[in-house]
Amino acid sequence: MSAKEAAGDGEIPRVDALVVGAGCAGGVATLRLAKAGCSVVCLEQGDWSELAEFPAPRPEYELLIGREWANRPSLRGRAADYPIEESDSDIEALMWCGVGGSLIMYAGDWCRLRPSDFRVRTLDGVADDWPFTYGDLAPHYEKVDIEFGASGLGGDPSLPPGADPPHPPLPIGPAATRVARAHAQLGWHWWPGTNSVLSVPAGGRRVCAQWSTCQHGCPEGAKASTDRTHFPEAVEHGAKLVTGARAHRVVLDGRGRATGVEYLLPDGSEHRQRADVILLAASAIGTPRLLLLSATPGSPDGLANGSGLVGRRLMMHPFANVCGYFDEDLRGWNGHWGAKIVSYEFYETDASRGFVRGAKWSLYPTGGPLSAAVPTNPQVAPVWGSGHHRFVRERLGRGVNWGIFGEDLPDPDNRVTLADGLTDSSGLPAPKLTYRLSEEARRLLEFNVERAEESFLAAGARHVERQSLVRDAGWHPLGTARAGKDPSSSVVDGWGRSHDVPNLFVVDGSVFPTSGAANPASTIAAFASRAVDHLIAERTNQKVPV
Repeated sequence: MSAKEAAGDGEIPRVDALVVGAGCAGGVATLRLAKAGCSVVCLEQGDWSELAEFPAPRPEYELLIGREWANRPSLRGRAADYPIEESDSDIEALMWCGVGGSLIMYAGDWCRLRPSDFRVRTLDGVADDWPFTYGDLAPHYEKVDIEFGASGLGGDPSLPPGADPPHPPLPIGPAATRVARAHAQLGWHWWPGTNSVLSVPAGGRRVCAQWSTCQHGCPEGAKASTDRTHFPEAVEHGAKLVTGARAHRVVLDGRGRATGVEYLLPDGSEHRQRADVILLAASAIGTPRLLLLSATPGSPDGLANGSGLVGRRLMMHPFANVCGYFDEDLRGWNGHWGAKIVSYEFYETDASRGFVRGAKWSLYPTGGPLSAAVPTNPQVAPVWGSGHHRFVRERLGRGVNWGIFGEDLPDPDNRVTLADGLTDSSGLPAPKLTYRLSEEARRLLEFNVERAEESFLAAGARHVERQSLVRDAGWHPLGTARAGKDPSSSVVDGWGRSHDVPNLFVVDGSVFPTSGAANPASTIAAFASRAVDHLIAERTNQKVPV
């Protein structure tokens, strides 16, 4: 449903369920509810993206991704986005507002948290345990693998036994083959990456064409995003998707139950959607922002914030990049961008390293001619003049990257608040990020950067470039509405239900008690799957407004 179709007398008839956000979690939730026979509306402040819009096939691709198709909303400046105040943050958030959410811009790396990630307090004496285990989530990991069309190889020894990915792995290419052999010689873990990118045709989607442009929209539709995998089917089952709808307040009745959500359309008109149950899936930045905007005289610090933790414990997966350059052309510009191979060799805690927890490595391409000519690593200056062509020849196609995602443990001082003096295109306060990387997390990154350099040297690299903390790499905001058993120290329970508002749920990455070090999309989808399946099963016991 478009914004124009949604306009009317300002209020749409009450429905069983209202989902805010049409990204990863919102797509899973909307489809499950619609297939269960529930009347469901999903509000999304952005719009649909057509495959033909994505810039990959255009000669000026590398120029377009620096502005119109940049990962950072502050560079794009689209009215559908909201700006983010980040002057007090060590990492900048990368997001996309639209149907499919930030999946439009993710790399498609479809990995899982490890069993230890759910028991950090028990194992390492820090942070918190999750209110459920890996085993509880495993059936839902397998469900969403099928829904998103995961391609990979079963049997990874770093995971417990379980069903194989539904599709065979994507080709890893010559560079990854070389690095994998080096890891085998070192005795280090490696495995072909699992990606939500099709290696065979499925679900009306085409096979990956190896454009190597996954982070700026997939022109083939091979990379899974819920605008392709979930919402078309959800609409067929009767769900209503309202685009251009900027939610700005969750409304309560006199008994403290949510009755609906107020939202603004691009023309400035205000509307209210009533619902029995509300599910927030607007990201770990958008969801706390909406809860803070929904403050009332009875809840002056924000809705569902009896614990005081709404917006707090922001985690961002600090990211480091190590690039190895080789003498021969390894087609380093080619292939899917998610993960050709992965390594979990340094993922688990080893106290002798001077920090707890660890990092996950993903091997990915190096980009095209512009990336070779103008490196993104600020420590490497481009060469102009007589040496320019030699500089590009030595880099283009000859490099490959280890992307290192480090775990950062939750800190209540790292948080999302409402910014003073910065607003979105509707005049609503923008979110402000306060995020500082701990010294322990810096040591963790530096240790893994050094090991990644060893990996490349063992593979025969002639030159290695290191970047220990990449500022514009905040793909994974997490943790701002923590799930837990104790209402005094968490925002929602293990099913995503608010402790304070019994018919309000959070089903996105906000619920993560800890971040792990693995890309979170698969876990976000699995959590939403588990939470919504439970909601459907228990719907006769669900408290609703009257």
